Order: sequence, then C-alpha cells, then structure tokens
Amino acid sequence: MSLPSVYGDKLAEKLTLLNERGRGVLVRVYNLKKTCSDPRTRPPFLGDKAMEASAKFIQKKFPHLDVRSSTQQLGPVHRDRGDIVRVLAPFYQTFLDVLEFRDHVYELLNTIDASQCFFDIHINHELTKAYLDLVVTYVSLVLLLARAEERRLLLGLYHCAHEMSHGASEPGFSRLAQMVLEYEHPLKKLPEEFGPHTKAVSSALLSLRAPFARRCRDAELWRQEQLLSLLGPAGDMLSAATSDSMACEYLSLEVMERWIILGFLVCPGALAAPPCQELWRQALRGSLFVTLLRDEAIAVHKVTEELLGGLKGYGKRVADVKECREHAVAHSPALHRGQRSFLRGAVRELLALLEDQPGLLGPKALLVFVALSLCRDEVSWLSRHAEHVTKSKSPEDFSDSRLAELLFLLERLRALLRRHRRLLRRYHRNFLARFDALVLSDVVQNLPVCPEEESVILSSFVSSLSALSAKEVDDQEHFDFTALRLDWFRLQAYTSVAKAPLPLASHGEVARAMGLVVFHTRLLEGPEELLDETSDLSQLCFHARSLERMFSAALAEPSMLRFAIAFPLLCAHFSRCPHPMCPEEYPQLEAAALGLCHKFLEELARVGSACVLDACAEQHNLSQQLLPKHCAATISRARVKKTPKQPPRKGDPQRDKPGTESQRRDRTLTTNMDKLHLTLSELSLSLNHVPNFTVFGHTVTPAEYLSSHLETRLTRAIVAMAGYSQATQEVARPSEVLAGLVAYMGQVQRLGQLVALDTGRLLRTVLLQQSQPRDGSGQPTLTAIYTDWYLEALLRQASTGAVLLSPALQAFTTVPREEQPPFSAAEFSDVSELRALAELIGPYGMRFLSENLMWHVGSQVTELKKLVAENMDTLVQLRCCRPEQRPALLPRLSSAENVLKRMTIIGEILSFRAMAQQGLREVFSQHCPFLTGPIECLAELVTPDTDIQVTLSIFELASAAGVPCEVDPALVAALRTEGSSPEEEYKVSCLLLVFVAVSLPLLAADPASLYSPELDGHHNNVHCLAKAIAQLSAALFTVHGKNIETHLKEFLLLASSSLLQLAQEPDKARVRNQDSIALLLQLIVAESSFLTLDMLESCFPYVLLRNAFRQLCREPPGRAPPH
Repeated sequence: MSLPSVYGDKLAEKLTLLNERGRGVLVRVYNLKKTCSDPRTRPPFLGDKAMEASAKFIQKKFPHLDVRSSTQQLGPVHRDRGDIVRVLAPFYQTFLDVLEFRDHVYELLNTIDASQCFFDIHINHELTKAYLDLVVTYVSLVLLLARAEERRLLLGLYHCAHEMSHGASEPGFSRLAQMVLEYEHPLKKLPEEFGPHTKAVSSALLSLRAPFARRCRDAELWRQEQLLSLLGPAGDMLSAATSDSMACEYLSLEVMERWIILGFLVCPGALAAPPCQELWRQALRGSLFVTLLRDEAIAVHKVTEELLGGLKGYGKRVADVKECREHAVAHSPALHRGQRSFLRGAVRELLALLEDQPGLLGPKALLVFVALSLCRDEVSWLSRHAEHVTKSKSPEDFSDSRLAELLFLLERLRALLRRHRRLLRRYHRNFLARFDALVLSDVVQNLPVCPEEESVILSSFVSSLSALSAKEVDDQEHFDFTALRLDWFRLQAYTSVAKAPLPLASHGEVARAMGLVVFHTRLLEGPEELLDETSDLSQLCFHARSLERMFSAALAEPSMLRFAIAFPLLCAHFSRCPHPMCPEEYPQLEAAALGLCHKFLEELARVGSACVLDACAEQHNLSQQLLPKHCAATISRARVKKTPKQPPRKGDPQRDKPGTESQRRDRTLTTNMDKLHLTLSELSLSLNHVPNFTVFGHTVTPAEYLSSHLETRLTRAIVAMAGYSQATQEVARPSEVLAGLVAYMGQVQRLGQLVALDTGRLLRTVLLQQSQPRDGSGQPTLTAIYTDWYLEALLRQASTGAVLLSPALQAFTTVPREEQPPFSAAEFSDVSELRALAELIGPYGMRFLSENLMWHVGSQVTELKKLVAENMDTLVQLRCCRPEQRPALLPRLSSAENVLKRMTIIGEILSFRAMAQQGLREVFSQHCPFLTGPIECLAELVTPDTDIQVTLSIFELASAAGVPCEVDPALVAALRTEGSSPEEEYKVSCLLLVFVAVSLPLLAADPASLYSPELDGHHNNVHCLAKAIAQLSAALFTVHGKNIETHLKEFLLLASSSLLQLAQEPDKARVRNQDSIALLLQLIVAESSFLTLDMLESCFPYVLLRNAFRQLCREPPGRAPPH
C-alpha cells in the first residue's frame, strides 16, 4: 500500500471515533438489556397477557414475519401499533447502531490488515491501545447483544407495528434479523470473523508480555524492587522518574487482562505459538471473571473451555484452561491479598513523603500515577470477584476488611495532585521547554531518513515545546496539547504500516522521546485526564452489593473507622458513568449514586451518634453518682468509721465513691469510656476528612448527617431520662433530668473539638424542641410529659386532699396516710425543682404549662357559673339584703360546698402556677439579666389609667419572663367567652363572689379547715381560696371592663359580715375552726394588690385576726384533724 493511501485511510482518526462510538453503542445495548429485564422499566405491552400469543408467534416465525397473512395472530399488535412504534423506536435504533458499528469495524480491520500495520505497545502505544480497545469493544458488544434475551421479540414487534402503520417494512430489518441470527452463538461466529485478523491481534497482544508480567508479580518481588519507594540515594531524590514507555507504566492490569483473554478468545489459532500460549495461561491464572461492561462479566474459564471444546485439535488447550482455573482459585486470592497489603504500606509511605515535600510531585509524578493504577486494579479485581463469585470454599478470599484504607489512600493521592496543580504545571512546563524539546530535536536531527511529511510534523512538535514560557504558567493560561497528541497518533499510523519511509519499529528513540512529551503535556494541561485514566472507579456504581459488604466489614474493624469516609467519597466517581449517547439512564445513575452515598453516610452517622450517646450515657451515670440522694450512705459510713468494724450484711451493696473509676494502676487496662473515645476519635477523623464533596452536582456535607442523627437521638435520650410512665404516673424529678441533660450537653460540646460540627446550633435545636409539646417527629417532649404529670398526678392528688400546699415550705407536701400517692410531692414542687423545670422546658414550655393550667381553671369557672345560675334569685337577694336578713336566706343556697371545693381547686392550680412562674423568673433573670430589669420596670409603669389592651400586652410580656402581674393575662384569655350576653356574664361574675363570700362560714364546721403554723396553711388547702378569689376577681372584671377594687371591697364586706355572724352561732361544732377561717381574710388582702389592711380594718377588726393567730399558735398540735 502506497504512502498517500495510508494518509487517506485516516487510521488514527477512525480508531479514535470508532472507539468512542463503540463505547456509546455498548452502553446503549447494556441499557436495553437492563430495561427489558426489569419489570419496573420494561415496555408495558411486553408483559401484557393479551400480547402473549402474538409474542410467541413473532419469536417462532422470526425473521420471516408476514404481517398481511397473520392478522389473526397479530391482532393485539395492530391495535397498539402506534404505541409499539413509539416505545420501541429507541431500541430499534440501538440495533441499527450496532449494525452500523459492525460495518465500520469490519472495514477498518480489513484496512489495517491490508496495510500490514505493526503493533507494539512500547513503540506505537496509542495505535496499539486503540486497536486492542476496538477489538475488545466489538467482542464485548457482540457478547452483550447475545445476552439481550428479548432481542428477537423487540425487532419483530417493531417490524410488524411499523409495517402496519406505514404499509412497508423498515429498510434495515432484513440485515438486522440476519445479524441477530448470526450472533445467536457468538463464540462460534466471532472466531470465524477474526480469523483473517489473527496475525495483527496476536502481534499486538504479544507486545504486552513485559508490562503484564510486571503487574502480575508477587508482592515480595515488588518489595525487593522497592516499587513506589522514594527512599533511596540522596542524589536520586530529585531525578525525574522516567521510562522507555511512560504510558505502559500505569497501564491498567484489568485492561490488559481483558485484551489478552478476549483477544485470544476470538483468535484461538494464535495459541499454536508458544509465546502466545504462555501469555494466555498467565492471564487465565489471574482472574476468574473479566468485565464486558459495568456489572456484565464473563466467567473466563467456562467460556474459554466451551469455545475450545467445540474446536478440533484444541484438547491440550482445554486441559490448560482447567489447570489455569484450579491455579487461579488456589493462588490468585492470596496473590492479590499480598499485593493489597504491600500497596497499603507503600502508598502510605509515598503519600507521607509527598505531603511533607510536595516539590517531589514534579519529578516523581509518574510514581504517583503508577500507585493510583495499582490501587485501582486491586479494588476493581476484588469488587468484580466479590460480585460474581457466588460459591467459594473460602469466602474471605474475595473480601477485605482493610480495603477502606486503600481507597482512602487513593483518594488522598488524587486530592494531593489536584491541590498542587500549579506546582505540576510549573515543573513540567520547564521540563518540556528545557529538556523534552532538546531531546526531541536531537532525535529528529539524528534520523538517517526523514520524509517531508514526517519532518514537518516532528519539527512542529519541537517548535510547540520550545515556545513555552514561565509567564504563561504564572498567568494561569490554559494549555491544550490535544492537537499535538493527535498528530503523534497520526504519525504512529503513518510510520507503522509496511514499507513506511520512516518505520517507527526501527526508530524506537522517537517513540521514547514522544512518550515523555505526551506524558508531560497531559500533566501540563492538568492532572484530571490522567487521574480519570489511572484511578477512575466509576464502575463500582454497579457493584453496590459488594461495596456495601466491604463497607460493613470496615465498620466492624475499629482500625478502619478513620478510613470509612472513602466509601462515600467513592460515589463522587460515579458521575463519570453516564455516556452522551445514552442520556436516558442519567436519572437512574444519579439516584443510584446518591442513594449509595446517602446509605454510607447514614450508617457512619448512625455509628457515630450511637458512640456519642453511649459516651453521654456514661457521663450521665457518673453525674448521677453526685446527686445529693446518693450521699447518705457515704455520710453514714463516715460517721461509723471510728467504731469497731462489723461484718457487712448480706445483700448490702458496696457503693464506690464517685471518682474511683478514674483511678488506674495500669494504663493498658481500658475502660468502656476509653473505647468509646477511641471509636469517636476514629470516626471524627473520617467525618472531618473533607468538609463537603460533590456527587452528580449535589453537594454532600458528611458532618450534617451526624448532626441530624444526633438531633434525633438526643431528643429521644432526653425524653427517656424523664422515665415517664402514664400508667403508673412515675417520672424523674426535674433536677435529676437537668443534671443528666447538663452531662449530655457537656459531652456533645466536647464533640465539637473532634468534629467540625456546630454543637451550639445542635443543642439549641434539641432544647427548643423540648420547649414544645411535640418534637420534630411528632413524639411527646419534656414539656408535654411534665405538663401531663403535674396536672394529672400532683394537682389531682391535691384536689383530693392527699397533697397540701405549704406556703412555709414553698412547696406541696404529701399528707401521711394509708393510701398516699406513690411520690413525694415536695420532691417535685419545691423551689429547686420548679427552677429546674423552667431550665428544662424554657419560657415556651412554661407558657404551654400555663395554658393547660388555665384551661382547667376555665373549666372550673364554667361549672361555677352553672351553680350560680341555679341559685341566681337567692344570690341577688343575699347581695342586697341587710346582714340580719342573711341567715334566713342562706339555707336556700344549694351546692355551697361544691362552690368552695371548686374555688379551692382553682386556688391550688393558681398557686402552683405562681410557684412555677417564680422559678421561671429566677432562671430568666440568671440567663438574661439585661432583659429582666427593663421588663420589670415596664410592668411597674402600668397605672389604672393605662389602656386595658396596652396593659394586657405589657402583662403578657412580663408573664413570659415570670414577673408577677396585678392581672394575669393568661387567666384573662382563658375566661374570655364569646357569644353570651356581656351584661349577663357580668352579673354572674358579681354573684359568684357573693356566693363564695356567704359560703365561707361553712368551712368553720370542717375539721380539716384547721390552720397549721408549721405549714402556714390549712389542712384542706382552703388557704388557696385567697389566691383564687384575688386573681379570679381581677381577671373576671378585667374581661368586663369594670373596677376591680370596688367589687373586691364588696366581697370583703360580705365575707367579713358573714364571718362575724358566726359569733352568734349556738352550735359549737359549726364554729370549731372559726379562728382558722378568719385568717382567710388577711390572706385575701395579702394576695390582692387592690385591697389594703385599712380596708379590712374598716369591716373586720384586726384585733380579732391577731387573737385568732395567737390562739392557733398556742394550741397543741394534737388538734390536727384525722384524715
């Protein structure tokens, strides 16, 4: 073939375009196969029962389908012909693409054979690689096409529907049908097709012997050769790492295996030569499976044995296959395990040196890409076999719990190259301009013969390299040497044919010089292209199951936790999976990559949050030991320490003092907290490795996953600390929960020193959720729990008389009797507990508690109004009559005791709320002293002349801070009713006070109404009436817009006159506690800011109150009534 013909054949251009086209067609066939095999994505009519008969007919008659004479069998097809053509058109076009690709491959392979091209991976690397890629792509395409089980049905359905719609057959159907029939048994057809190309394929494959042998060496030989080591003579440290064939150094082992196995699979005649046999056996001993595309692979030995078994004269080769399979099963896993072990140590050392001295990246860049290629090959081999090997005597052969470290080192090397891109550009710009250009110029000048075309190309190379300047690098100018590399590819094609004027096979120095130039120009442009070539792991997107198993194994290995982030980072590679020729698979690949990344990070966050919560629980246990309730035993032991020792009683537990857990005689003895801290530190290193990364355009932040998990689990843990049981009404004291919460918060804040986590935001979010009745997941919080408990347990017991309010103790106390509550009321209602409650649930939670309390008050007031309505006439008369007429009217009143009981319950609720508000005020003033003062000043500025709406707004602000107000805004809101007549409601409110005032003397007959100086209250909680009367009257008359002071004076006159009339009562049993009840008047005046002692003195002599109090304090405690 003449030289102009070689120029016109454009071998380099055709190889480049066909390889790219072939990869796209291969992806389309893969997508077709996966789409039709998945019930969720396959065309709906393929699974339609009405279409079953037509489908069977088409498959039986394929390809001889006569549409006109088969209308009965193809009736469903005729009915849905439009949908069938529309849905199957992309599939049919894929088959046409396969046919077109096959035609072009046939043509190009024949042209290459006619040109008698010379192939050597060391000399014309790009040409040999492109040729072998084309062969393997075509073989993979044919084998994958044969795996598409419904190819006949798809073609037949489309052909019938097309002919029914257009009246004529699709033009390409006959050739497509012939191709499908020919490739029913691809292993028989392919050797026939490649028979004429055996010489070219075998010569290209034989050039792989040296690089393939180097990559298949045992790890021990790598150690002896000090592969990847920078530790050598000081003079060699800065020497550039070079090779006679730079690209062969980082050529993938997986790619070479695929070339060799598939190449000899279609060219079995080449196995007659001993060198080919040796190379073929070596490849068969390395792997059990070879990838066709993504997760589609072939069982190497099984397929080869089937092929050779059907050919005559290949009996010995079949025996070789069996022997190689046994060898691969027995030795290949151990070989690769050793290589992975070596790579972990070697790459770790290489990375440490390069991070310490990044300047070495320039001269030693080749070693970095070799390391990346070796790591990628090992990860790919392991994941491929873990995915496809289903039965194995030793499952550990195809699993590696330490793979995470290898992936992590690979990611760090990639990040290192990207980080020092500028350094690489500067170094290789100088190398190209001051070394490569000079070497190439010398080589060109020393060529004995150099035709004009080749001379022009080589001279342009030298000129382009000599024109580089340092200023361009400083200005960040974009370099693009794609044209230079394509010219070199063309030159390889021109000089590799038979009878070329400049045979490249005889001038290896040109290939060596250009190999350096190509490698350095690729680094000068940027390392991304080389990184993708040497370390791309995007195919692992299709090995999700094996990846998940390896990730689980890494989490189970404590030393691998710091490297576990490599698995989520691996998902960033998956964005390279989509191909421009198959855009329809982009959403599925995006969802798969994001789903896998999400699963990895969720599991990491789950393990991390569990570790944090376990450490918090340990700290909580330690803080519990410091609670005051645990100090009694220590004090008791200290008191009896000087007495003679007595043998301990059985069953008496020996409690260690707090702090003994920190005393250790041997540091090697690790505690549970040590293990948790170690695990947490390892996980923190993993989560802190990168602040964020990108997967398919989505920015992923690992620390946010941990924050989300911690938020959920902390919320649950805080609620669990309360230990609330609705059935038994058991709950932990607020102070104990607060102590546990402080311990949890301290541990979480220490976590912020390990992980780049906004612990302040995390804790604020968690604690704010506790101030609401429901958290983010709809579960009850501490606010709901304690609101429910105080209402249903404490205050309900108070309404039955089992719990008393003690103003002296500023707490509720439990009455000692047979059926007493299962809790001590003082332990839940004293000042410290309510202060702790305010700390736990905050102002929002306290407002929710107040709203619930006021709802109950409103319910009681509604019932009281009904009782007033029943006694309306009598109460009107009592309000207007003279004192001496009152005794005759009192017997007409019904339910007077009920009124007093409900008012007492209201007083108990309001008293508890006042105590809770006092706790909130103390907490608020401690946390926000700069707000408490202005709020108190604002509340003091309110006068009777201030607008009522402004007054209520100010009081609502003050109430939110716990500041007491003259009128309770929450009570006003609860008592405000809609729909009823204001005049009628006002009348009922006035009569309610009359009802209470005239009913007070009834309390004197109750034995439980005795005043107790120790409690500073009455034994039946009637002292709570004072707060109920004062606050309820203020709220009711604020609602009606009336003068509060006037109505309270009226109440005071009625009440005092009623109590004074008790002196005329002849029955001593009805006045037994007259003195105790008289004290209520003073309490009412003290509770109300609208009443004064002067007002009381005008209607009830203060000397009576003084004498009553003196008498009650002198009486012995034995008078306490029985309960």
